[in-house]
Amino acid sequence: MRDLIPADVRARLRSLSLVSRRAVGAQGIGAHHSRSRGAGLEFAQYRAYEPGDELRQIDWKLYARSDRFFVREAERESPLAAWLLLDASASMDQRDGARPDYSRLDAAKAIAACTAELALRQNDRFGLIALREDGLRLIPPATGPRQRDRLLLELHGLQARGAWPQAALLRPLWERIGAGDLVLMLGDGLDEGALAVAERLAAARREVLSVRILTAEERDFPFRGGHRFRDPESGEELLGDGDALRREFIQRFATARAAVDARMDSASIRHAEHVLDEPVDLPLRRLFGDRDAAGDA
Repeated sequence: MRDLIPADVRARLRSLSLVSRRAVGAQGIGAHHSRSRGAGLEFAQYRAYEPGDELRQIDWKLYARSDRFFVREAERESPLAAWLLLDASASMDQRDGARPDYSRLDAAKAIAACTAELALRQNDRFGLIALREDGLRLIPPATGPRQRDRLLLELHGLQARGAWPQAALLRPLWERIGAGDLVLMLGDGLDEGALAVAERLAAARREVLSVRILTAEERDFPFRGGHRFRDPESGEELLGDGDALRREFIQRFATARAAVDARMDSASIRHAEHVLDEPVDLPLRRLFGDRDAAGDA
């Protein structure tokens, strides 16, 4: 499978941490007790002894059988489960003319994969819900490399089609996402159905974060001359002159985004914007505390 995380992004992820504002752990406000392996009560696995490990953690019976040192690791349950809610409706197939092989959905997949890597590194649980008209694709939260591989396999096979799902199909969101869970929503950020979901989850004391994914053409509106604009979900079309429409579109689009941002602010939903020509880790840095990137978080 193609790696969803570019090599330079993967390197930068080492300096980033997935942080819940609701959870308070041993490291102070804004940190959380991650699902960690150590001196807990529930046995998790063996690993090879490393310098610095406590001698009391060595399994001496296993050493007698294998003549090798192994350390017993136990697991402590984390209060954090990170859910990745990914819009897979047809609008997410939008892409720029300058880069026709890379869509909004591709960016969402990459951001989701980055978030999973952060959770995996911290031994936190992570799960996926992909939303579209024909139903939800759900992977319950778990941790470990197998969970990451399961999530990546699902992401690779995911295609954008249809509209936002009807209310009846959204029931698993209210049943599965628990109090205190962290929810990262990835989509175009302007769908009324998605906004209603974010507000309802936030009102139910789930920590909700949102990444609005835009094309560079939406940001810059570079079209010139006659152009046909088509809504990928409704099929509606508009014929117009790019030069004549540019100023009005940019102004109205900025007003619409500002109105959405105000709604999220009032619901205490942290949010960031990502454009397809930007590094995919940038919105995560805006959300999780990188001061150099926090301009519009």
